[in-house]
Amino acid sequence: MPMTMSRARVARRIATAAAFGGGGIGLLGVATVGVLLTEVRLARRTVGGSSDIPPCADGRYGAAFGHRADRPPLRLGFLGDSTAAGQGVHRASQTPGALLASGLAAVAELPVEFRNVALPGAQSDDLARQVELLLAEGTETPDVCVIMIGANDVTHRMPPAQSVRHLSEAVHGLHAAGCEVVVGTCPDLGTIEPVYQPLRWVARRLSRQLAAAQTIGVIESGGRTVSLGDLLGPEFEARPRELFGPDNYHPSAEGYATAAMAVLPTLCAALGLWPEEERPEPARGEGLLPVEQAAAEAASEGGTEVTASRAPWALLKHRRRRQLPEPESTDPSSLTG
Repeated sequence: MPMTMSRARVARRIATAAAFGGGGIGLLGVATVGVLLTEVRLARRTVGGSSDIPPCADGRYGAAFGHRADRPPLRLGFLGDSTAAGQGVHRASQTPGALLASGLAAVAELPVEFRNVALPGAQSDDLARQVELLLAEGTETPDVCVIMIGANDVTHRMPPAQSVRHLSEAVHGLHAAGCEVVVGTCPDLGTIEPVYQPLRWVARRLSRQLAAAQTIGVIESGGRTVSLGDLLGPEFEARPRELFGPDNYHPSAEGYATAAMAVLPTLCAALGLWPEEERPEPARGEGLLPVEQAAAEAASEGGTEVTASRAPWALLKHRRRRQLPEPESTDPSSLTG
């Protein structure tokens, strides 16, 4: 609990600095961070990274529900970095966007029009450009958007307050345009296999602290968050050959499916489609908490949703997951929209 409260206080300071235009807040010594980030970059070079262009999964999902003329298709937008783009897999159906589009179509029993503007290598300062693309004149505004961002902010030493400010502005802009927004917060960089202790611990601390601060900014801008770091962390550490892709840096198809299963319930709940009630179940560790405490606890426990309640409170939930449906073929010739 003391560690959670400490993380909550730092996350609140970062979010406050972001809201008022402050710069970076030093979480660790400059020399330590410099060594860490050099190690992470070397690790990525060692494992090779991935220069492959992610497969394009844009199009319509849920063809079986195309007969529904009483309601228009749902529109799903995706923003973020290489994880959001699906880098590391070779089939469009294995990307997180395709998995979530198929899952959303199955739950809603409606077709889903999917569009992904995520950019491999992107940091949070690219989100303004991505939001502009999704909301461009002549395009239909998405009903809901998913953002996955943060890892590159850590490895490129973007001040955390600046990172949170860019994300908060993106969420606010999408929400103001009528979109529901779900953010998968910064992943756990302590799981990159060639990074050894004690730098692995430092990487974990930096990424979890950013994830907690992101959650505060997102909640206060009208969105919801799902923690991905700790969800994937233990599983990646235990089964790196299965959950990491060939480059040992990006998730494999199974890794992306694990992340998508965690995000799907929150994605559906944002649209009022999930069968669970919004009220907390104390027996499952859910409850109303001060937003910074909820953010810190979520950063330590993957698959945890945080959504706004009456300020300054937030709802912490562990939604029950369902198996994802098999995504449809994403051969461009078979897609419409």
